[in-house]
Amino acid sequence: MTTPASTLDKPAVAAHLHGMRTALLARIAQQRGGVVSRAEVAADHFGQSEDSHAQTISAKDVEFALNERETAELLAIDAALERLHTGHYGQCVDCTKPIAPDRLTATPEASRCITCQQNFEQ
Repeated sequence: MTTPASTLDKPAVAAHLHGMRTALLARIAQQRGGVVSRAEVAADHFGQSEDSHAQTISAKDVEFALNERETAELLAIDAALERLHTGHYGQCVDCTKPIAPDRLTATPEASRCITCQQNFEQ
């Protein structure tokens, strides 16, 4: 059973998304030791490392993967806030059907219904 987006508590959703965004930015800053990028942290850390070249490359790859994941998460939150602002929050970006409220509760930044997300991932 789905609920139309018009019945969502939009101020509460916006507050939750803003909270998620703030928490993510704080976590990123804490992990990096400030507002520098993971790439800069990795370069500083691994440029002076006693590790083998292969270990250094692997560790840099992990840092870059984490950076990409955090960036994607931040973009998803920002996109959800934009959809909320434009009145399209809770509507699948692919099929335009309503996204199940349980999905939005679990993943407020979700942009697709379960079916379209599964198709997208395949």
